Amino acid sequence: MRYLSTRGAAPILDFEAVTLAGLASDGGLYVPESWPQFSADEIAALADLSYVETAVRITLPFLGGALTEDELRSLLTEAYASFDHAAVTPLVQLDARHWLLELFHGPTYAFKDVALQAIGLLFERFLGRRDEHLTIIGATSGDTGSAAIAALAGRERLDVFMLHPEGLVSDVQRRQMTTVMAPNVYNIAVQGNFDDCQGLVKAMFNDPAFASRFHLSAVNSINWARLLLQIVYYFYAAVRLGAPGRRVSFSVPTGNFGDVFAGYAAAKMGLPIDRLIVATNVNDIVARALGHGDYSRGVVTATSTPSMDIQVSSNFERLLFDLHGRDGAGCAAAMAGFERDGRLTLDAAQRTQVATHFDAARIDADELALTLRWAHDRAGQILDPHTGIGLAAARAAPGDGPVVTLATAHPGKFRDAVERATGVCPGLPPRAQGLFDREERYDVLPNDLSAIEAFVAVRATPR
Repeated sequence: MRYLSTRGAAPILDFEAVTLAGLASDGGLYVPESWPQFSADEIAALADLSYVETAVRITLPFLGGALTEDELRSLLTEAYASFDHAAVTPLVQLDARHWLLELFHGPTYAFKDVALQAIGLLFERFLGRRDEHLTIIGATSGDTGSAAIAALAGRERLDVFMLHPEGLVSDVQRRQMTTVMAPNVYNIAVQGNFDDCQGLVKAMFNDPAFASRFHLSAVNSINWARLLLQIVYYFYAAVRLGAPGRRVSFSVPTGNFGDVFAGYAAAKMGLPIDRLIVATNVNDIVARALGHGDYSRGVVTATSTPSMDIQVSSNFERLLFDLHGRDGAGCAAAMAGFERDGRLTLDAAQRTQVATHFDAARIDADELALTLRWAHDRAGQILDPHTGIGLAAARAAPGDGPVVTLATAHPGKFRDAVERATGVCPGLPPRAQGLFDREERYDVLPNDLSAIEAFVAVRATPR
């Protein structure tokens, strides 16, 4: 298996190299050269497998010999041993049609743990082989940062620099990052929004003078390995609801488009997904793009779903690459125009392609509150607000087949928003007890590339 950049000018890499690289050197994102195909019989055979064994079957074709099957199984067993539920990502039924896929049973009780616990082990394995050191630079709107830090803290061959928007993540999310005192972890509160943080990270990767000094990589969803590991739970859930003999839809709370792109990848691999429902809050750039062909940057509005307060969805470029017929030059030209003008328009043929897989919904604060109350009062479930966005979109979707909403975080991470909507203040999971008693450590820096690069340069290990 080989990986190529969405912009067509970066070297083609194998799985080990693409995992360590993160962002492509031409500014694009890596994607598989082709999609492994799973037959109906192969999908049906997944029904009796554990989560780890399902993950082995789904991910092995992408590795190209980077790990043996036994090495992969051992790594995934270790990665998921820390999860609180034996199923890793259990399904919960809400009513005759609607299900939750709980993705928050990992160390930081957010869906990012599902991929990042394994990626930490992949980094350690691949860096040990090469006798190299890696500088991880990431941007987070909340959950990615804490999950990455939980997976990478204390690892000898890694330095971790995580940027979050000052004052725009929940108190639980912030403390999950800033109370980790490992010597290789550096938290930076940027005086800006998440898009500013994401832009700074990309700028560092694209600054030749800076990037040449350090071996840079990323752990957010621009890293292909992140998305690969998220493909697994689409297969795991679908076969438990009757796939391949029964088509299943998924509703995905969406900000950076990575989680729902993993669902798109599963469909391209042969999983019979009916619809992928892209659920956004009022920061609806992706919903506008998929529904009306209008991918245009707006002003970020702060909401009770901060992980979705985004107006530039990095992983949309991976879909755009397919919409351009996998033509890197065409995708690069489209992205150059977007980066210049803040606007990109999908033509009629591209919108027709989109419609074969995706529906999109924009959910406002009132719809969210009503959905959180419905889940509590009618289904006995307390949901985090991001999951509530996904469920609101799922309940509005036409049809009568099963719809799985991805439950992306534990409600205790967003206590104030949940209590305002339901009157119930969710508690924190047992592993988070004492979080508010721990010392915090982070640096506040301006939204300025030179300031961020200077901070990193005096702390990171050079090549």
